[in-house]
Amino acid sequence: MQLNEELQNIISNLGIAKLNEMQEDAFLTIQKEAEVLLLAPTGSGKTLAFLLPIYTKLKASEKNIQCLILTPSRELAIQIEQVWRKMATGFKVNACYGGHDIAVEIQSLSVPPALLIGTPGRIADHIDRQTYELSGINTLIFDEFDKSLALGFHEQMAYICEALPKISTKILVSATGKIKIPDFTGITRPKILDFTREVSEEARITLYSVISEDKDKIDSLFHLLCDLGASSSIIFCNHRDATERVSKLLWEKGIENAFFHGGMEQIDREKTLIQFRNGSTHFLVASDLAARGLDINAVKNIIHYHLPFKNEDFVHRNGRTARMNAEGNAYILLHQEEVLPAYLTEMPQEWALQQSFQIPKISEWATLYISGGKKDKLNKGDILGFLIKIGGLTNEDIGLIEQLDFMSFVAVRKKKLKNLLPIILSEKIKGRKYKIREATLNG
Repeated sequence: MQLNEELQNIISNLGIAKLNEMQEDAFLTIQKEAEVLLLAPTGSGKTLAFLLPIYTKLKASEKNIQCLILTPSRELAIQIEQVWRKMATGFKVNACYGGHDIAVEIQSLSVPPALLIGTPGRIADHIDRQTYELSGINTLIFDEFDKSLALGFHEQMAYICEALPKISTKILVSATGKIKIPDFTGITRPKILDFTREVSEEARITLYSVISEDKDKIDSLFHLLCDLGASSSIIFCNHRDATERVSKLLWEKGIENAFFHGGMEQIDREKTLIQFRNGSTHFLVASDLAARGLDINAVKNIIHYHLPFKNEDFVHRNGRTARMNAEGNAYILLHQEEVLPAYLTEMPQEWALQQSFQIPKISEWATLYISGGKKDKLNKGDILGFLIKIGGLTNEDIGLIEQLDFMSFVAVRKKKLKNLLPIILSEKIKGRKYKIREATLNG
């Protein structure tokens, strides 16, 4: 499919040469159909698949919100917002979600965005407050709709649908085909784009079993991580307290890591994901909150410290690796007497743990925290220039820069950090003094 120069520039801004088959089909279908059900696995590029055709529907002359995207989690809302910003369309975007300062959101929405993204509860709250005008919204997207239903957002989503009088395009997006569309959506005869089978067959994931002699599998996990070395890995546990326990035990064994689960404060969750994305830690111990809807690329290994209860969750966990058809591995830790769940019909090939082991090398990156962000008119170029000009760093010393509303995080080579901090602590960025410190891992 040939895109015009404008659209090609937009996908180039994302570092993508061309659309995949699913994205092409979605682009053409969403432009002409009033109701669309898009089914595709995690990591297949669904976000761009609906954002690009939505862009073509937006009108610069319309000063109110034109498109509303509902997501089940804060992390997914942030991810979609980040993708839209990277697209550099020129249309304003805002994300609203619980744990975010609602006063800041209200202030931002005083100049309505063309695209609004949010969790059902927070969007319903803004509708109650009459924060923004609803009459301009003509497109409604339910991303990860199956998860929104599983989390019990029926009432809020029904309320939102009822409050929107002029919806002409409705899009449901899901990573699983086992979905029943509730009446409140008003969707009766959607055009179905089902890519679940095609993409999953192409994904190159090798599955291994790791047998533990002990019911407490921490020693086997430790030895497995030593085998795998310093490669990006997510270790999944079934419960929040288990993620912290496993994280703590790994630290005691000398393996640097971070944990991530839904019981953490939102800012701590965001900081942890940033540190994992920028390489400040190779290992993330996580609950199923990390199984989908997060912007984490280049994960090499998925480790099931606990197996999930449902096949759907197993699939979503594994979908964190082999994204966009890259290669990846998944490892199942099993006690030697443990019974496989029904969704695993046969024992995967066994990974034989090495008799000798070497603790993985710690990351060469650390994360720098700066107490200013997008709302402070501080941009990535300002930070980069400050660290090079004042801090004496080179481009090679600086990694990923990520910004939130009122804070920024920068990956810096760890060997440079000790000398860097005394130099920059008393300096100003764009004439303003900010707090600057190393952001430590939560483990």
